[in-house]
Amino acid sequence: MRRAGNLAKRDSDPALVGEKEICESMRLVRPLKQLTLGLCLVCLVSPALRAQTSPSDQTQTPPAELSRRVEDLEKELEALKAEIAALKGQGAVAPAAVAPAAPAAPAAPAAPATVAQSVATTPAAPAVNSSANAITSLLSNTSVTGFVDANYGYDINHPASRTTSFRAFDGPENQFSLNMIELIFDKAPDAKGSRLGYHLSFGYGNAMNVVNATDPGGVGFAQYLKEGYLSYLAPVGKGLQIDVGKFVTPMGEEVIESKDNWNYSRGILFTYAIPFYHFGVRTKYTFNDKVSINADLINGWNNIVENNTGKTGCFTLTLTPNKKFSLVQNYMIGPEMANTNKHFRQLSDTTMTYNPTSKLSLAVNYDYGRGDMPVGFLNPVWWSGVAGYLRYAFTDSVALSTRYEYYDDHNGFTLGTAPAHINEVTQTFEKTLHKNFITRLEFRYDNANQPIFAKASTFTDYQPTIALGLIYTFDWKE
Repeated sequence: MRRAGNLAKRDSDPALVGEKEICESMRLVRPLKQLTLGLCLVCLVSPALRAQTSPSDQTQTPPAELSRRVEDLEKELEALKAEIAALKGQGAVAPAAVAPAAPAAPAAPAAPATVAQSVATTPAAPAVNSSANAITSLLSNTSVTGFVDANYGYDINHPASRTTSFRAFDGPENQFSLNMIELIFDKAPDAKGSRLGYHLSFGYGNAMNVVNATDPGGVGFAQYLKEGYLSYLAPVGKGLQIDVGKFVTPMGEEVIESKDNWNYSRGILFTYAIPFYHFGVRTKYTFNDKVSINADLINGWNNIVENNTGKTGCFTLTLTPNKKFSLVQNYMIGPEMANTNKHFRQLSDTTMTYNPTSKLSLAVNYDYGRGDMPVGFLNPVWWSGVAGYLRYAFTDSVALSTRYEYYDDHNGFTLGTAPAHINEVTQTFEKTLHKNFITRLEFRYDNANQPIFAKASTFTDYQPTIALGLIYTFDWKE
């Protein structure tokens, strides 16, 4: 409204009207020059035509030639008029622009209306472009990735149940199995852009059945939501990131996705010594590229639905003194037994990685947990374990990885058996056929201090297996 009022006020001043019309006329300098030239030519030619048609000059120029010249000039004039009319129809010039010296003429009041209409209607096109740009900006800042992971497992013990013992993530033996399909939408918060972000990860397959198997809400409760949280980068120091929702645990050297591990099968420590995910509030502050800390307040171990009224605290310290070495120390404490806030469970998890060369990588993981006192136990239960990893990359597409684990379930609490000690060695050969297609051939041997592994219809103290994993990854940008 204020802009339309200024236009009306400006059109009421003759001096300003002249200035306005001259400015608007500048947009048609070339067409007007051509029109003026055409009019001048017509004025000059008309007397010449009359003179040339006189009886005394008819011998100099034939009438047909003069007629052709007149027709050519008239065609040029009509073309110029059509160009002017087209420009005026697009709102490029007001009718009064042709005669700025006569602001008081009846046609002059039409100029403000035309200009106002042009001002009012011109922003419509940028509005559509703005919406398209907003969508493009959102998608460009959101990464969309995922993978498909399938395998074939073979248990040399041939258990009658076709289930390999203490391999929660392995499917039924002697068949092809779908380990996991995952689709990830991720938009990280940014201090220079939007401080809001989010992370959504959907999974389907045997791995997701295992991860959500013990949630108090039931197996089907948010079963296919591996992660889902909102993020906010608070303007505190260099930025305090706050995540609210479901997120994977910071514990352990391994992760749920086998593609991000050095070996195809998941180790005993990852499966039994630590949780898979949490639900609550997670905070992270990065002091510099060498030190960062996390402090989380969560419901507990593997539960979106709380099983008691207490809460669990989780604290993480990450040290990266150089590009070759890193240390991550995690500590959790809180009540985890159902319907009681007593007997706080504690877990200490330490992970160290070292890359002496560009081809050789080493890692060590140690876990110790205790605190629960199930019915029938006079003292808190405890468990501990250590795992060592070695990976050597012969080329960018060929690598060999070795894992050794020792796990002591002192009370049989996590394995659900009598107290047991397990050793396992895994050898994994990896060949990347394409940057998006990973193949892994793996041999694994487990051994225990007592017969806890199924063999046919009985039990034994050893378990050899062979697995072939096929993983295809994809990225929206690709």
